[in-house]
Amino acid sequence: MSAPLPTPVVSIAYHSGYGHTAVVAEAVRAGAVDAGATVHLIKVDEIDDAQWELLDASDAIVFGSPTYMGTASGAFHVFAEASSKRWFADAWQDKLAAGFTNSASKSGDKGNTLDFFQTLAAQHGMNWINLGLKPGWNSSTGSENDINRLGFFDGAAAQSNSDQGVEGVHKADLLTAEHLGRRVAETTRVFLAGRVAVAA
Repeated sequence: MSAPLPTPVVSIAYHSGYGHTAVVAEAVRAGAVDAGATVHLIKVDEIDDAQWELLDASDAIVFGSPTYMGTASGAFHVFAEASSKRWFADAWQDKLAAGFTNSASKSGDKGNTLDFFQTLAAQHGMNWINLGLKPGWNSSTGSENDINRLGFFDGAAAQSNSDQGVEGVHKADLLTAEHLGRRVAETTRVFLAGRVAVAA
C-alpha cells in the first residue's frame, strides 16, 4: 500500500497598497487550498518573527505585490531586503517559489515585477514555478474573459481600473490567480513526493 501524498505548506508573502492585490492573493490562496495545500497569508508590511518562521517552514513561497513605477512596491522591497538574513542562512534553499502582481494598466510593466520576484527566488536558491498557461484574448475569437487574458507566462498578472475599488479586479484575472495557486500546490506535492522517493 502506497504512502499518502504529503500535504504541501504554501505561504503567500504579499503587499497590497489599496486592497486590489489582496484580492488576488486570496484567489491564489483559494486555488492552493482547493488543491489540498495548507496555506498561510502573510502581509509583508506587517510581518513578525512568527511569520518569518512560517516562511522558513513552508515548502513553497508565493510572492505578490502591486506594480508601482515599473517594479514591486516599496514595502515589498523592504521585505525582500530583510530576507537577506534568510539568504545568509540558506533558509529558503531549494524551496519552490512563484509570483503574482497587479496594476491599473493592461501591461503596466508587470513583467518587471515578476522578473524581480524570480531574481529574488534565484538568489535564495529557490525553484521557480511558472504559470503554465497559454495566453488568452489574443485572437479574433478570444475574449477579455479568457483565463490568462493578459498573456503572462512567468506568473499571474491582474489588472484593476484605477478609479474602482477591489470589486474592479477582473474576474478572469482572479481565475488566473486561482490557477497559479493550484499549480503551486500540485507542483509542490510532486516535488515533496520526489524527495521522499529519493530518500528511500
